[in-house]
Amino acid sequence: MKITGTIEFPDPESRRAAAKILQALSPDNLRSMESEISGDKVAVWFHAEKIGSLLATVDDFLMNVKIGEGIEQVLEKEEIASEI
Repeated sequence: MKITGTIEFPDPESRRAAAKILQALSPDNLRSMESEISGDKVAVWFHAEKIGSLLATVDDFLMNVKIGEGIEQVLEKEEIASEI
């Protein structure tokens, strides 16, 4: 049996940030995941044979996204500080 899950980023602001992060993470994508980045949709699909494998993949992905968000926030703060 194949188990699937999807993470979508619905609002425009989260789509912009998610699109940047997904592009940066794409070299690390596993065969058990696919992503779509388009003007109105940013989504990631996960699939696995076992629920534990699916949860581990999603957990790793979300940790990488969190790190990417943190990096983006630091860079934005540095950009604002350099403009002052």
